[in-house]
Amino acid sequence: MRIVVSGGSGRLGRPLVSDLAAIGHELISLDRTPIAALDQDGIVQVEVDLADGAAAERALRDARADAVIHLAAIAVPFSAPEETILRTNATLALTVLGGAVRAGIPRVVAASSPTVLGYGAPQGWTPKRLPLDENSPAQPWNAYALSKLLIEQTLDMLRREAGERIRFASFRPCYVIAPEEWAGAPTQQGHTVRERLDDPALSAPALFNYVDARDVAAFADTLLTGIEDIPNGEVFLVGAADALAREPLSELLPRYHPGTAGAASALTGTAPAFSSERATALLGWHPTRSWRSELALTSAS
Repeated sequence: MRIVVSGGSGRLGRPLVSDLAAIGHELISLDRTPIAALDQDGIVQVEVDLADGAAAERALRDARADAVIHLAAIAVPFSAPEETILRTNATLALTVLGGAVRAGIPRVVAASSPTVLGYGAPQGWTPKRLPLDENSPAQPWNAYALSKLLIEQTLDMLRREAGERIRFASFRPCYVIAPEEWAGAPTQQGHTVRERLDDPALSAPALFNYVDARDVAAFADTLLTGIEDIPNGEVFLVGAADALAREPLSELLPRYHPGTAGAASALTGTAPAFSSERATALLGWHPTRSWRSELALTSAS
């Protein structure tokens, strides 16, 4: 396929663009800043301010793409004023996703976030059940999480407008870990993977969720290939099959999130707090990488 990725220069965008190109797709990365020192066949970079609706739609029309994956956003909670995060991410959802529909791109996919589920709320958070999945209630408590829910709702709005002529889906990737981060590069919050494992307090705010960036790329490939065979407008959680923790979450979660002991009792062994079973059931996708194997590989090398 010929695939447009908005925000292709970001933390998830870079490995996603690279891996999808390696699979054999043609990639067009739309971003204000190109990927530095990129030397890979099958990737075209277009510099564009996606907050400019006219410029975004023009770039999407020029791409003549089979699919768009929308990643462009302020990607870290509280990394900017709340009003800036909400305004920026909501605007990008309208300009990119709406522009894709007007450009007639037949497959439109957007990245959301598990944070829409509201864990870590300052006034307390008590889930009715664990693991969390796509049927868990959305309860955003900050502008970032709300903006991600707005992205999902923007897709729903466009689906109601466009009908079945365009296929829509959104996905909520867990805490993304890129290949170089297994080797010791800092993760999104500035700590290494080993530091997050050694100090559970670092991963506790995200309920110890994570996913390898290459597994996200494989998910995106599988989704775009099978999107016509699933209900239009599906939402998927995309995470690793285990938790980023050395202890069972049945013990860790109550320690850091009071009131979760009852629900967490279901998370025995290495079970994560987030389920990707919908992606497995509808698409046949499942994660293939774990922190145990990836850290062992980087240590051996």
